[in-house]
Amino acid sequence: MDKAYFDHSATTPVDPAVKKAMEPFFGEIFGNASSIHLFGQQAVTAVDNARETIADFLGCKTNEIIFTSGATESDNIVIQGLTKPGEHIITSKIEHPAILESCKEMEKRGVEVTYVNVNQNGLVEIESIKKAIKDNTRLVSIMYVNNEIGTIQPVAEIGQLIKDLNQARKIKIYFHTDAVQAANYCDINVDRLGVDLISLSAHKIYGPKGIGVLYRRSGVPIKSIQFGGHHEYGLRPGTLNVPGIVGLGKAVELLLDDKKRKKENERIKNLRDKLIEEIKKAIPKTQVNGDLEKRTPHNAHFSFYGVEGESMLLLLDQEGIAVSTGSACSSGSLEPSHVLMALEMEPLLAHGSLRVTLGKFNTEKDIDHLIEALPPIVEKLRRMSPIK
Repeated sequence: MDKAYFDHSATTPVDPAVKKAMEPFFGEIFGNASSIHLFGQQAVTAVDNARETIADFLGCKTNEIIFTSGATESDNIVIQGLTKPGEHIITSKIEHPAILESCKEMEKRGVEVTYVNVNQNGLVEIESIKKAIKDNTRLVSIMYVNNEIGTIQPVAEIGQLIKDLNQARKIKIYFHTDAVQAANYCDINVDRLGVDLISLSAHKIYGPKGIGVLYRRSGVPIKSIQFGGHHEYGLRPGTLNVPGIVGLGKAVELLLDDKKRKKENERIKNLRDKLIEEIKKAIPKTQVNGDLEKRTPHNAHFSFYGVEGESMLLLLDQEGIAVSTGSACSSGSLEPSHVLMALEMEPLLAHGSLRVTLGKFNTEKDIDHLIEALPPIVEKLRRMSPIK
Protein backbone atom coordinates (compact mmCIF):
# COMPACT_ATOMS: atom_id res chain seq x y z
CA MET A 1 0.00 0.00 0.00
CA ASP A 2 1.27 3.47 -0.91
CA LYS A 3 1.43 5.77 2.10
CA ALA A 4 1.11 9.55 2.20
CA TYR A 5 1.57 11.73 5.28
CA PHE A 6 -0.41 15.00 5.30
CA ASP A 7 -0.36 15.92 8.99
CA HIS A 8 2.71 18.15 9.21
CA SER A 9 0.95 20.67 11.45
CA ALA A 10 0.72 17.90 14.07
CA THR A 11 4.35 16.84 13.73
CA THR A 12 7.04 16.54 11.09
CA PRO A 13 9.41 13.64 10.42
CA VAL A 14 12.94 14.21 11.69
CA ASP A 15 15.19 15.37 8.86
CA PRO A 16 18.04 12.87 8.22
CA ALA A 17 20.60 15.66 8.77
CA VAL A 18 19.03 16.38 12.17
CA LYS A 19 19.12 12.72 13.15
CA LYS A 20 22.79 12.48 12.13
CA ALA A 21 23.69 15.59 14.17
CA MET A 22 21.98 14.17 17.27
CA GLU A 23 23.40 10.64 17.20
CA PRO A 24 26.77 11.31 18.96
CA PHE A 25 24.90 12.85 21.90
CA PHE A 26 23.15 9.56 22.65
CA GLY A 27 26.54 7.84 22.96
CA GLU A 28 30.05 9.15 23.28
CA ILE A 29 29.10 12.78 24.09
CA PHE A 30 26.85 12.23 27.09
CA GLY A 31 27.96 14.81 29.66
CA ASN A 32 25.73 17.10 31.71
CA ALA A 33 26.02 20.62 30.32
CA SER A 34 26.17 21.99 33.87
CA SER A 35 29.34 20.02 34.73
CA ILE A 36 32.72 21.78 34.53
CA HIS A 37 34.81 18.74 33.50
CA LEU A 38 35.64 17.76 29.91
CA PHE A 39 32.48 15.70 29.41
CA GLY A 40 30.32 18.59 30.55
CA GLN A 41 32.24 21.07 28.42
CA GLN A 42 31.65 18.98 25.31
CA ALA A 43 27.94 19.15 26.02
CA VAL A 44 27.88 22.86 26.81
CA THR A 45 29.80 23.66 23.62
CA ALA A 46 27.11 21.87 21.60
CA VAL A 47 24.38 23.76 23.49
CA ASP A 48 26.15 27.08 22.90
CA ASN A 49 26.48 26.37 19.18
CA ALA A 50 22.76 25.60 18.91
CA ARG A 51 21.89 28.73 20.88
CA GLU A 52 23.97 30.84 18.49
CA THR A 53 22.26 29.31 15.45
CA ILE A 54 18.79 30.00 16.85
CA ALA A 55 19.76 33.55 17.87
CA ASP A 56 20.99 34.13 14.31
CA PHE A 57 17.66 32.87 12.94
CA LEU A 58 15.63 35.14 15.22
CA GLY A 59 18.00 38.12 14.98
CA CYS A 60 18.51 38.30 18.74
CA LYS A 61 21.18 37.83 21.43
CA THR A 62 22.14 34.38 22.65
CA ASN A 63 21.16 35.21 26.25
CA GLU A 64 17.60 35.84 25.04
CA ILE A 65 17.17 32.17 24.03
CA ILE A 66 15.62 29.91 26.69
CA PHE A 67 15.42 26.17 26.00
CA THR A 68 12.20 24.48 27.13
CA SER A 69 10.48 21.12 26.63
CA GLY A 70 8.37 22.57 23.82
CA ALA A 71 6.08 25.43 22.88
CA THR A 72 3.38 24.43 25.38
CA GLU A 73 5.85 25.01 28.20
CA SER A 74 7.10 28.22 26.57
CA ASP A 75 3.52 29.51 26.34
CA ASN A 76 2.87 28.63 29.98
CA ILE A 77 6.01 30.43 31.14
CA VAL A 78 4.85 33.58 29.32
CA ILE A 79 1.23 33.56 30.49
CA GLN A 80 1.92 32.52 34.08
CA GLY A 81 5.29 34.18 34.55
CA LEU A 82 4.55 37.66 33.23
CA THR A 83 1.14 38.52 34.66
CA LYS A 84 -0.27 38.83 38.17
CA PRO A 85 -3.73 39.42 39.69
CA GLY A 86 -5.27 42.72 38.64
CA GLU A 87 -3.47 42.81 35.31
CA HIS A 88 -4.97 42.22 31.86
CA ILE A 89 -4.15 39.85 28.98
CA ILE A 90 -5.41 40.15 25.41
CA THR A 91 -5.48 37.06 23.21
CA SER A 92 -7.68 35.68 20.42
CA LYS A 93 -10.44 33.08 20.35
CA ILE A 94 -8.48 30.87 17.92
CA GLU A 95 -5.26 30.43 19.89
CA HIS A 96 -3.73 27.03 20.60
CA PRO A 97 -5.04 25.39 23.81
CA ALA A 98 -1.62 26.01 25.40
CA ILE A 99 -2.51 29.71 25.43
CA LEU A 100 -6.26 29.46 25.99
CA GLU A 101 -6.05 27.00 28.89
CA SER A 102 -3.23 28.98 30.52
CA CYS A 103 -5.33 32.14 30.26
CA LYS A 104 -8.33 30.39 31.83
CA GLU A 105 -6.11 29.33 34.73
CA MET A 106 -4.88 32.91 35.17
CA GLU A 107 -8.48 34.13 35.25
CA LYS A 108 -9.00 31.89 38.28
CA ARG A 109 -6.04 33.65 39.88
CA GLY A 110 -7.48 37.12 39.35
CA VAL A 111 -6.01 38.09 35.98
CA GLU A 112 -8.44 39.68 33.52
CA VAL A 113 -8.46 38.20 30.00
CA THR A 114 -10.04 39.53 26.81
CA TYR A 115 -10.52 37.03 23.97
CA VAL A 116 -10.84 39.05 20.75
CA ASN A 117 -12.87 37.81 17.81
CA VAL A 118 -11.49 37.03 14.37
CA ASN A 119 -13.17 37.75 11.06
CA GLN A 120 -14.75 34.99 8.95
CA ASN A 121 -11.41 34.38 7.23
CA GLY A 122 -9.78 33.65 10.58
CA LEU A 123 -7.80 36.87 10.87
CA VAL A 124 -7.39 39.10 13.91
CA GLU A 125 -8.17 42.70 13.05
CA ILE A 126 -5.87 45.41 14.41
CA GLU A 127 -8.82 47.52 15.50
CA SER A 128 -10.02 44.67 17.76
CA ILE A 129 -6.68 44.70 19.58
CA LYS A 130 -6.72 48.48 19.84
CA LYS A 131 -10.23 48.54 21.33
CA ALA A 132 -9.34 45.83 23.87
CA ILE A 133 -6.37 47.72 25.34
CA LYS A 134 -6.91 48.92 28.92
CA ASP A 135 -4.84 50.84 31.46
CA ASN A 136 -3.98 47.54 33.19
CA THR A 137 -3.11 45.60 30.01
CA ARG A 138 0.17 43.78 30.57
CA LEU A 139 0.36 41.21 27.78
CA VAL A 140 -0.92 40.69 24.24
CA SER A 141 -0.51 37.13 22.93
CA ILE A 142 -1.52 36.47 19.32
CA MET A 143 -0.36 33.39 17.43
CA TYR A 144 1.59 33.99 14.22
CA VAL A 145 -0.01 31.17 12.20
CA ASN A 146 -3.13 29.27 13.19
CA ASN A 147 -2.45 25.56 13.63
CA GLU A 148 -5.78 24.47 12.11
CA ILE A 149 -6.59 26.78 9.20
CA GLY A 150 -3.10 28.16 8.50
CA THR A 151 -4.02 31.85 8.54
CA ILE A 152 -1.11 34.26 9.02
CA GLN A 153 -1.89 36.96 11.57
CA PRO A 154 -0.68 40.59 11.18
CA VAL A 155 1.97 40.18 13.88
CA ALA A 156 4.26 43.00 12.70
CA GLU A 157 1.32 45.43 12.59
CA ILE A 158 0.27 44.45 16.12
CA GLY A 159 3.87 44.86 17.24
CA GLN A 160 3.98 48.38 15.81
CA LEU A 161 0.65 49.25 17.47
CA ILE A 162 1.95 48.14 20.86
CA LYS A 163 5.24 50.00 20.38
CA ASP A 164 3.33 53.21 19.59
CA LEU A 165 0.97 52.78 22.56
CA ASN A 166 3.82 52.09 24.98
CA GLN A 167 5.29 55.54 24.40
CA ALA A 168 2.46 57.11 26.41
CA ARG A 169 1.73 54.35 28.94
CA LYS A 170 2.65 53.90 32.59
CA ILE A 171 2.25 50.10 32.44
CA LYS A 172 4.24 48.67 29.54
CA ILE A 173 2.49 46.14 27.31
CA TYR A 174 4.54 43.11 26.27
CA PHE A 175 3.83 41.27 23.03
CA HIS A 176 4.10 37.48 22.65
CA THR A 177 3.51 35.32 19.60
CA ASP A 178 3.30 31.54 19.43
CA ALA A 179 5.21 31.04 16.17
CA VAL A 180 5.24 27.24 16.15
CA GLN A 181 3.48 26.95 12.78
CA ALA A 182 5.29 29.93 11.24
CA ALA A 183 8.97 29.05 11.47
CA ASN A 184 9.10 27.07 8.22
CA TYR A 185 7.30 29.70 6.19
CA CYS A 186 7.44 33.23 7.64
CA ASP A 187 9.88 35.93 8.68
CA ILE A 188 10.75 35.30 12.35
CA ASN A 189 13.10 38.26 12.92
CA VAL A 190 12.12 39.62 16.34
CA ASP A 191 12.87 43.26 15.57
CA ARG A 192 10.96 43.29 12.29
CA LEU A 193 8.01 41.67 14.06
CA GLY A 194 8.22 43.96 17.09
CA VAL A 195 7.74 41.08 19.53
CA ASP A 196 9.08 40.68 23.06
CA LEU A 197 8.47 36.94 23.36
CA ILE A 198 8.28 34.03 20.89
CA SER A 199 7.47 30.33 21.38
CA LEU A 200 8.96 27.74 19.01
CA SER A 201 8.94 23.93 18.84
CA ALA A 202 11.49 21.63 17.18
CA HIS A 203 9.13 18.90 16.05
CA LYS A 204 7.22 21.25 13.75
CA ILE A 205 10.41 22.09 11.81
CA TYR A 206 11.74 18.55 11.16
CA GLY A 207 13.44 18.35 14.55
CA PRO A 208 12.92 16.07 17.58
CA LYS A 209 9.98 16.10 19.96
CA GLY A 210 10.31 17.33 23.53
CA ILE A 211 12.42 20.42 22.90
CA GLY A 212 11.43 24.02 22.25
CA VAL A 213 12.47 27.63 22.68
CA LEU A 214 11.22 30.71 24.43
CA TYR A 215 12.70 33.92 23.08
CA ARG A 216 12.60 36.59 25.79
CA ARG A 217 13.75 40.09 24.90
CA SER A 218 16.24 41.47 27.44
CA GLY A 219 14.46 43.30 30.24
CA VAL A 220 11.12 41.48 29.98
CA PRO A 221 10.35 40.71 33.66
CA ILE A 222 9.25 37.07 33.58
CA LYS A 223 9.32 35.03 36.78
CA SER A 224 10.07 31.32 36.75
CA ILE A 225 6.99 29.14 37.22
CA GLN A 226 9.12 26.14 38.27
CA PHE A 227 11.77 25.62 40.91
CA GLY A 228 14.80 23.38 41.18
CA GLY A 229 17.86 24.94 39.59
CA HIS A 230 19.61 27.89 38.01
CA HIS A 231 19.41 26.62 34.43
CA GLU A 232 18.44 28.82 31.48
CA TYR A 233 19.07 32.14 33.23
CA GLY A 234 16.93 31.04 36.16
CA LEU A 235 13.78 30.72 34.05
CA ARG A 236 13.66 26.99 33.31
CA PRO A 237 15.23 24.66 35.88
CA GLY A 238 16.28 21.14 34.96
CA THR A 239 19.15 19.34 33.24
CA LEU A 240 19.42 20.43 29.62
CA ASN A 241 18.24 18.00 26.94
CA VAL A 242 21.49 18.15 24.98
CA PRO A 243 20.54 15.74 22.13
CA GLY A 244 17.25 17.60 21.67
CA ILE A 245 18.94 21.00 21.69
CA VAL A 246 21.48 19.82 19.11
CA GLY A 247 18.62 18.53 16.94
CA LEU A 248 16.72 21.79 17.28
CA GLY A 249 19.84 23.75 16.38
CA LYS A 250 20.39 21.66 13.25
CA ALA A 251 16.72 21.95 12.22
CA VAL A 252 16.98 25.75 12.53
CA GLU A 253 20.28 25.74 10.62
CA LEU A 254 18.46 24.11 7.70
CA LEU A 255 16.05 27.07 7.68
CA LEU A 256 18.79 29.70 7.38
CA ASP A 257 19.12 29.26 3.60
CA ASP A 258 16.38 31.70 2.55
CA LYS A 259 16.72 30.98 -1.16
CA LYS A 260 16.33 27.23 -0.66
CA ARG A 261 13.46 27.73 1.78
CA LYS A 262 11.54 30.01 -0.59
CA LYS A 263 11.98 27.56 -3.47
CA GLU A 264 10.71 24.68 -1.33
CA ASN A 265 7.74 26.70 -0.08
CA GLU A 266 6.79 27.55 -3.67
CA ARG A 267 6.89 23.84 -4.55
CA ILE A 268 4.66 22.99 -1.58
CA LYS A 269 2.26 25.82 -2.46
CA ASN A 270 1.88 24.52 -6.02
CA LEU A 271 1.03 21.05 -4.71
CA ARG A 272 -1.41 22.50 -2.17
CA ASP A 273 -3.11 24.66 -4.82
CA LYS A 274 -3.50 21.66 -7.11
CA LEU A 275 -5.09 19.72 -4.25
CA ILE A 276 -7.60 22.47 -3.46
CA GLU A 277 -8.53 22.95 -7.12
CA GLU A 278 -9.04 19.25 -7.82
CA ILE A 279 -10.95 18.51 -4.59
CA LYS A 280 -13.33 21.44 -5.14
CA LYS A 281 -13.87 20.25 -8.70
CA ALA A 282 -14.49 16.62 -7.72
CA ILE A 283 -16.58 17.05 -4.55
CA PRO A 284 -19.72 19.24 -4.51
CA LYS A 285 -20.54 21.30 -1.41
CA THR A 286 -16.88 21.69 -0.46
CA GLN A 287 -15.69 24.72 1.48
CA VAL A 288 -12.08 25.83 1.99
CA ASN A 289 -11.67 27.47 5.39
CA GLY A 290 -9.43 30.40 6.23
CA ASP A 291 -8.07 33.28 4.18
CA LEU A 292 -6.90 31.97 0.80
CA GLU A 293 -4.07 34.50 0.47
CA LYS A 294 -2.88 35.18 4.02
CA ARG A 295 -2.09 31.57 4.86
CA THR A 296 0.92 29.30 4.92
CA PRO A 297 1.67 27.43 1.68
CA HIS A 298 1.34 23.99 3.26
CA ASN A 299 -2.19 24.26 4.67
CA ALA A 300 -5.48 23.20 3.07
CA HIS A 301 -8.49 23.03 5.38
CA PHE A 302 -11.76 21.67 3.98
CA SER A 303 -15.32 21.28 5.22
CA PHE A 304 -17.65 18.84 3.45
CA TYR A 305 -21.38 19.16 4.05
CA GLY A 306 -23.19 16.04 5.27
CA VAL A 307 -20.23 13.93 6.45
CA GLU A 308 -18.24 13.44 9.65
CA GLY A 309 -14.57 14.37 9.65
CA GLU A 310 -13.65 11.38 11.81
CA SER A 311 -15.24 8.97 9.31
CA MET A 312 -13.30 10.50 6.42
CA LEU A 313 -10.10 10.35 8.46
CA LEU A 314 -10.53 6.64 9.26
CA LEU A 315 -11.38 5.67 5.69
CA LEU A 316 -8.42 7.65 4.34
CA ASP A 317 -6.22 5.93 6.90
CA GLN A 318 -7.27 2.59 5.41
CA GLU A 319 -5.94 3.90 2.10
CA GLY A 320 -2.60 4.75 3.71
CA ILE A 321 -3.30 8.48 3.84
CA ALA A 322 -2.79 10.44 7.07
CA VAL A 323 -4.72 13.69 7.58
CA SER A 324 -6.40 15.21 10.63
CA THR A 325 -9.65 16.81 11.69
CA GLY A 326 -7.93 19.63 13.59
CA SER A 327 -5.40 20.22 16.32
CA ALA A 328 -3.60 17.02 17.37
CA CYS A 329 -3.66 18.33 20.94
CA SER A 330 -7.49 18.16 20.88
CA SER A 331 -8.00 15.12 18.65
CA GLY A 332 -9.75 13.16 21.40
CA SER A 333 -12.52 15.75 21.69
CA LEU A 334 -15.91 15.25 20.03
CA GLU A 335 -16.68 18.96 20.25
CA PRO A 336 -16.48 21.02 17.04
CA SER A 337 -13.21 22.88 16.63
CA HIS A 338 -13.10 26.11 18.67
CA VAL A 339 -11.32 27.69 15.71
CA LEU A 340 -14.15 26.90 13.29
CA MET A 341 -16.74 27.98 15.85
CA ALA A 342 -14.92 31.32 16.10
CA LEU A 343 -15.43 31.66 12.33
CA GLU A 344 -19.19 31.36 13.03
CA MET A 345 -19.41 28.14 11.05
CA GLU A 346 -22.51 26.01 11.60
CA PRO A 347 -21.64 22.98 13.79
CA LEU A 348 -22.76 20.41 11.19
CA LEU A 349 -20.32 21.81 8.66
CA ALA A 350 -17.56 22.16 11.25
CA HIS A 351 -17.91 18.45 12.10
CA GLY A 352 -17.22 17.59 8.44
CA SER A 353 -13.77 19.16 8.35
CA LEU A 354 -10.36 17.86 7.32
CA ARG A 355 -6.97 19.51 7.74
CA VAL A 356 -4.41 18.58 5.09
CA THR A 357 -0.92 19.90 5.80
CA LEU A 358 1.94 19.20 3.42
CA GLY A 359 5.67 18.93 4.07
CA LYS A 360 9.00 18.89 2.30
CA PHE A 361 8.97 15.14 1.68
CA ASN A 362 5.55 15.13 -0.05
CA THR A 363 5.46 14.54 -3.80
CA GLU A 364 2.95 15.07 -6.57
CA LYS A 365 2.28 11.32 -6.41
CA ASP A 366 1.13 11.78 -2.80
CA ILE A 367 -1.25 14.56 -3.87
CA ASP A 368 -2.66 12.44 -6.69
CA HIS A 369 -3.22 9.59 -4.22
CA LEU A 370 -5.35 11.86 -2.02
CA ILE A 371 -7.19 13.40 -4.98
CA GLU A 372 -8.10 9.89 -6.15
CA ALA A 373 -9.05 8.50 -2.73
CA LEU A 374 -11.11 11.28 -1.14
CA PRO A 375 -14.04 11.86 -3.58
CA PRO A 376 -15.41 8.28 -3.45
CA ILE A 377 -15.06 8.30 0.35
CA VAL A 378 -17.11 11.50 0.65
CA GLU A 379 -19.69 10.17 -1.83
CA LYS A 380 -20.01 6.90 0.13
CA LEU A 381 -20.43 8.69 3.46
CA ARG A 382 -23.00 11.11 2.04
CA ARG A 383 -25.11 8.20 0.77
CA MET A 384 -25.12 6.78 4.30
CA SER A 385 -25.72 10.12 6.03
CA PRO A 386 -29.17 11.22 7.27
CA ILE A 387 -28.12 14.81 6.48
CA LYS A 388 -29.17 15.68 2.94
